[in-house]
Amino acid sequence: MASKTNPFTFLQQVRSETSKVTWPTRRETTISTLMVFVMVFFAALFFFAADQLMGWLIGLVLNAGI
Repeated sequence: MASKTNPFTFLQQVRSETSKVTWPTRRETTISTLMVFVMVFFAALFFFAADQLMGWLIGLVLNAGI
């Protein structure tokens, strides 16, 4: 079983590890955010088109029996 670390030591370790992180620049964050919005837009467009197509095909099949 691992030994318990007191809260003060734990916070020191967290601070030490956080200082090693390479944070993205403002430009990198902006570009990544824009790319996410673009991909979400295209995914929404794709799923909207797929939903409309499937709805139309199901309508054809259900109305063919009449």
